[in-house]
Amino acid sequence: MPPTLPLLDLPFLAELTAQRRDIHAHPELAFDENRTAELVARELERYGLEVHRGIAKTGVVGVLQAGSSPRMIGLRADMDALPLAEMNEFPHHSRHQGKMHACGHDGHTAMLLGAARYLAEHPDFDGTAVFIFQPAEESEGGAAVMIEDGLFERFPVEAVYGLHNWPGIPVGEMMVMPGPVMAGTCAFEIFVRGHGCHAAMPHQGVDSIVAGAQLVQALQTVVSRTLHPCESAVVSVTQFHAGEAWNIIPEEVVLRGTIRSFKPEVQDNIERAIERLCSGIAAANGAQISVHFDHRYPPTVNSVPEANFCREVAGSVFGGERVLTDILPSMGAEDFAYMLREKPGCYVWLGNGPGTGGCTLHNPHYDFNDELLTLGVNYWVRLIQQALPKA
Repeated sequence: MPPTLPLLDLPFLAELTAQRRDIHAHPELAFDENRTAELVARELERYGLEVHRGIAKTGVVGVLQAGSSPRMIGLRADMDALPLAEMNEFPHHSRHQGKMHACGHDGHTAMLLGAARYLAEHPDFDGTAVFIFQPAEESEGGAAVMIEDGLFERFPVEAVYGLHNWPGIPVGEMMVMPGPVMAGTCAFEIFVRGHGCHAAMPHQGVDSIVAGAQLVQALQTVVSRTLHPCESAVVSVTQFHAGEAWNIIPEEVVLRGTIRSFKPEVQDNIERAIERLCSGIAAANGAQISVHFDHRYPPTVNSVPEANFCREVAGSVFGGERVLTDILPSMGAEDFAYMLREKPGCYVWLGNGPGTGGCTLHNPHYDFNDELLTLGVNYWVRLIQQALPKA
């Protein structure tokens, strides 16, 4: 592990903090990050970067070249907010009702802007740094859309790196590990069709609610009785829609939920198990049951060489003892996974503090911890300096 380096002097830290809070106060949802994208593009141009707008509609890419090396490294931050009503009362609370930066993308954007500014002012590297400001991470797959829009053809980086703040990890620590770090996600929708009838005469119908209830219970056995005990997965039913009257057994029930896993073969096993349960419960009740799977984000899997490299970079910023490598992966999903399917790279978690008082991800009381701005900028700058060293 390399020695810990002194933290960089950031004379623009107060300005960067104000930018982060301004973005927080003006949250924008997927593919509608017009104000945020313009702020990012304007700042990058002010720093002297080559700026590319409109990738995946609102995505922005800044390019900074130093020296003569043809090598190119990508750094990515997400910009979108969540459809959530903020319950904070500090001065930079959301000005847009029903929209909120409850996941820290405002901080991610600010940290990457700060790194671009520092490196533009101190181009102590040899190669090209590509700063990727991505729209629509929250459930809309903006990373995939940027790739479809030619991101890596236009900017053929050799590796790409991502970062997310993480409540529950102390400030000044970072999680870096090879292999799976975030789960893949798949939504499912199950239609149970029986035969509607009067609730006082159930023998005249086929009770879709009873069949649906049996299915909810049976789905709880998919992970525990289908997968190897050492495999990790989650099957959660999150919606159960049925009926409109107290005296009618409804014709149809709709169940919806989510599947989380780290391996394609595990996902396949889960889907086959759900299909078997649907078929069996349908036969047992005389109902008709169909299931639809909507595959969304793939697992986020760090490549081993790049994860080892990031561990060294993190050690140089935080100190080796504060780089965590044994934390369990998260069953949350992240569309940076699409970039890691195209390029080697690593996705790390930067400690945001204890996460008490409601300050957890996707919570209406959440706020990004501004103490992280200096640490995040240092991490990104040291990554570029160590990945693209001067000869």
